[in-house]
Amino acid sequence: MAGIFFRENRSFRSYLFGGEPIGKTKQMYGWRGTIGLVKPTFRAGPLEAFIRFMPDGVCVVPRYIGIRAGTEKEFEDTLAIADQRVGELAELKVDLALLQGAPPYMLRGVEFDKDYTRGLEKKHGIRVMSTTMVQIQALELLGVKSMVGLTYFRDDFNPKFANFFEQAGFKVVAMKGVDVPFSDVGKMPVEEIYAKAKKLFVDSGGGDCLYLLGAGWDCLAAIAPLERDLDTVVLTNVPADVWASFKHLRIHEPIEGFGRLLAELP
Repeated sequence: MAGIFFRENRSFRSYLFGGEPIGKTKQMYGWRGTIGLVKPTFRAGPLEAFIRFMPDGVCVVPRYIGIRAGTEKEFEDTLAIADQRVGELAELKVDLALLQGAPPYMLRGVEFDKDYTRGLEKKHGIRVMSTTMVQIQALELLGVKSMVGLTYFRDDFNPKFANFFEQAGFKVVAMKGVDVPFSDVGKMPVEEIYAKAKKLFVDSGGGDCLYLLGAGWDCLAAIAPLERDLDTVVLTNVPADVWASFKHLRIHEPIEGFGRLLAELP
């Protein structure tokens, strides 16, 4: 992710390049916790972004579903595969299984989302959260009442995404998609994401939050300027998932430059 600066892991660099060892006693992997990710696609970028946000002592174990085209049929087939992947993460004894990829759960509604994750917890015996429930919790904590959403999905999906948030009690002023092939989302320049998001927000009359749906686009560098320029909160998948992971592991390490959620609330 060009142009994005993440915290420097000084203790690890010192360990690698001949300085003092990380600690006086022998340490193990994941001494602060391990997050399991059930990722919807094999797309490069989102996993790397998530891992770069993790502090010393947190490990990440990814498992994949394999969505390739972003069709409704693929989203329908997601649930059975996600169940298997959570089972694999349970065997690895992760502290939290995070179901990434919002559309499969949004299309079925808020109550289904809650029931589905509760069922997985009961079946596999570990804590399970969907990225959609994470986002609802983050919006509530940020005091959001109304929102404008930009996605990279077809416009026949977007009213359903809007309905999901309305079921959760938010006013959706607009929820629009950009015209980009699902496989090429990661190639969108951040400048284009910024421009399209800003225009939609202004043209629709704004709201308490600008929501960028999906982890597939490299939008992280646009968050801070959009918050400053529009005087609003910006929420998107990767920072929300990082926030939920910190919260579950009881880690308080604010991160500047990627929105209020990570800067003020971990």
